[in-house]
Amino acid sequence: MQFPVSFTERMQRLLGSEDYENFLKALQQTPPVSVRINKAKAVAAAELQPVAWAETGFYLPERPLFTLDPAIHAGAYYVQEASSMFVEQALRQAANLDEPLQVLDLCGAPGGKSTLLASLISEESLLVSNEVIRSRASILAENVAKWGSGNVLVTSNDPRDFGRLPDFFDVMVVDAPCSGEGMFRKDPQAIGEWSEENVNLCAQRQQRILMDVWEALKPGGLLIYSTCTWNEQENEKNIAWLSDQEGAESIKLQLQPEWGVVPTQLEGVEGYRFYPHRVQGEGFFMAVVRKAGSAEVVSHGKSRKKKYKLTAAGKKEQALVQNWLLQPEKYTFLQYGEVISALPANLFEAADEVYQSLYVIYAGTEVAEVKGKKLKPLQGMALSQHLNKEAFEVADLDLEQALRYLRKEDISLGLSGNNWLLLQYKGLPLGWAKQIGSRLNNYYPKEWRIRMELPAELPEDGLVIK
Repeated sequence: MQFPVSFTERMQRLLGSEDYENFLKALQQTPPVSVRINKAKAVAAAELQPVAWAETGFYLPERPLFTLDPAIHAGAYYVQEASSMFVEQALRQAANLDEPLQVLDLCGAPGGKSTLLASLISEESLLVSNEVIRSRASILAENVAKWGSGNVLVTSNDPRDFGRLPDFFDVMVVDAPCSGEGMFRKDPQAIGEWSEENVNLCAQRQQRILMDVWEALKPGGLLIYSTCTWNEQENEKNIAWLSDQEGAESIKLQLQPEWGVVPTQLEGVEGYRFYPHRVQGEGFFMAVVRKAGSAEVVSHGKSRKKKYKLTAAGKKEQALVQNWLLQPEKYTFLQYGEVISALPANLFEAADEVYQSLYVIYAGTEVAEVKGKKLKPLQGMALSQHLNKEAFEVADLDLEQALRYLRKEDISLGLSGNNWLLLQYKGLPLGWAKQIGSRLNNYYPKEWRIRMELPAELPEDGLVIK
């Protein structure tokens, strides 16, 4: 790999000559492969090596063809770069995860940090996962639905729109668009796109993003800022600038020496750097600051005087879907257009505020679509962590059947009848099919389908989960 001269000179200054040589060697090596297990759905294969700073993170010995593993489509795990899982430490060390929190993942697509946050916060907490680019927001919504936690709103808004929600969030995660230096090993194209000018542009854009969303953070709230780059301009200096502008307090995290994470300090900012020769992961930077002041306690109960944007589903429709969820008494069933969604009841007030202020594309668990006098179960319901399987007729698929279903092909199970079937693979629900006589109609979402042709010989199964 040939790197720009100004990049190599800066990295030599940051690392020193000997460390820089080790850094260069690491960039020639094959990147590690890591996943995070959805503990609500699966358990990791026993032989996998854990990611030291992430409770459900694991390394794989090699990169399998993930597309041909039904478990990933079922939301049993998510392929995520190990370094970026360090956000977990910021949450565990600096926030009270036992309390109901309102959390924002501002730059959420494709969904790695959002699904991580969803796995860490309580069921009584609300996660707003945002992506400004509409096409990427659809991918984000897909991955949130597959994870199935049910307390997430996916939005597609510019950072400045969050000024309509002042003092709303307890925690914000801003994984800012950056110059991508930490991805040089995984994406050699990023080397050709790198320039000092682009670094400057990224730093300015990051400052705008931070100031645009700052008002939406509660006094006393946490901002977790991260990039996949190494220069100080996009990292420590940006947070020092924010702290100077807003009086934010830098938070120091406790590190374990064996992690290999490099702590930094610049202008009062505590930073955490990930270099590929020090950690089993890609390039990454993270810093945590606390907003000055203390937050007031906000009631989440419904107000009779307020005009709500969200409306409850009809009693008849609610009665039909009540037993589809475990502990249905914990949920409010909402109807938006023809779609019935379930949202934890205690989140109604906060969710409505989001609907009043932002463009929401996915909410809670999409349960069913109203079709005249009948209901059609939706994909979000099949993949929910709170699905009551006993409410449905379930059919088990083998590997080939599962992959053909995920390709949206017609499959035959030798059954007959006239009812909805929940199709599953190794106990993991994949989606719905409608039995009409001896024919089985495939209702897997067209836009989610596997597009690659199936090989003549299918890969070994069960490399990631039990």
